[in-house]
Amino acid sequence: MDASRRQAVDLPVYASPEAVVAKLEPSYPVFCVRQHEITAVARRFIEGFPGDVLYAVKCNPNPHMLDALFAAGIRHFDTASLAEVAQVSEQLPEGTSYFMHPVKSRAAIRSAYQVYGLSHYVVDHASELEKIAQIIPPGPDTVIVVRLAIHYEGAVYELSSKFGAPVPEAIALAKDALSRGYRYGLCFHVGSQCLDAGGFRVGLDLVGEAIAGIGAGPSCVDVGGGFPGWYLNSQGAELDSYFTATRAGLAALTLPEDCRVLCEPGRALCVDGESLITQVHLRKDRALYLNDGMYGSFIEEKYKLHLPVRAVQARTFSSEMREFTLYGPTCDSLDIFPRAISLPDDIAEGDWIEFDSIGAYGAACRTHFNGFFADTFVAVENNFGD
Repeated sequence: MDASRRQAVDLPVYASPEAVVAKLEPSYPVFCVRQHEITAVARRFIEGFPGDVLYAVKCNPNPHMLDALFAAGIRHFDTASLAEVAQVSEQLPEGTSYFMHPVKSRAAIRSAYQVYGLSHYVVDHASELEKIAQIIPPGPDTVIVVRLAIHYEGAVYELSSKFGAPVPEAIALAKDALSRGYRYGLCFHVGSQCLDAGGFRVGLDLVGEAIAGIGAGPSCVDVGGGFPGWYLNSQGAELDSYFTATRAGLAALTLPEDCRVLCEPGRALCVDGESLITQVHLRKDRALYLNDGMYGSFIEEKYKLHLPVRAVQARTFSSEMREFTLYGPTCDSLDIFPRAISLPDDIAEGDWIEFDSIGAYGAACRTHFNGFFADTFVAVENNFGD
């Protein structure tokens, strides 16, 4: 079946969340997938980024998300585990996976190479390179991508404390890979939810330092992820500014003509592609008890990224607004939203609340704790709040 048609076949389509609740009257959470949002941002990346766009599968690995991105033109995938490699290979056989996690088990490396034919493997330490060398025969078809450490304070979530090699170590790793007969590449990740494009220039400056020390041109330069989503309290620069910064940073480098440029957006590609309808199961004065919470789909709220919220207009609400404390459905008292939410003063049991911008990490990080698990997906045709 053509990838562009899987979304319509797999998910029931409704005009809006109001139409969803009118039809289903759901007592369970419902994810609303907006394929037109996914398509629009995918095309912005494909047309604006000066290279190949790799979708970071970890951000939202649901089959409908991969299908929607593939239908929009995304053909490359940043995979961090053998399970993700297998999913992309089996669901989208025309797609290409890249093993971008700096720490991999020997079994995963072996299967990625022998079963799935991956050619790009990230390392940030000599032991990881040695591990790969014991499994994958040397040759120019394999690219060892050395991850550079970068400390950039413009990102909400830093990643450098866990991954990345300082420039001198990166130089040594690349030289070692070349001496073994592999090709090499360089990559970095400025951190998740990077609020300005300056980090990409900083990262590409580090790439330039490393290339100068290595003395040979790379097979690829990967600027990683970090492209931001839009939240009530965290809004990055315009997407085009990141593309402009990348072009400027690349222009300062001397790269081989066949050097590929890559990026690994996750959040930016899928954050606007899903919202979540929840239902109020009990009201206690200014406290609302919902059917999803901190152990479910709200990891972004847990880490203080505020999602847009509205009452689903299944009935007429008061124009007076009030701040409520929200609790999730589990028996754990830690299942409480870290901020008060403004909603109509007369919201009551049985009403529905829609949370937008939950396409990134929401479904990916939900748990089965206490038996609660949001797992219903529908497609909606409108925009949030329309």
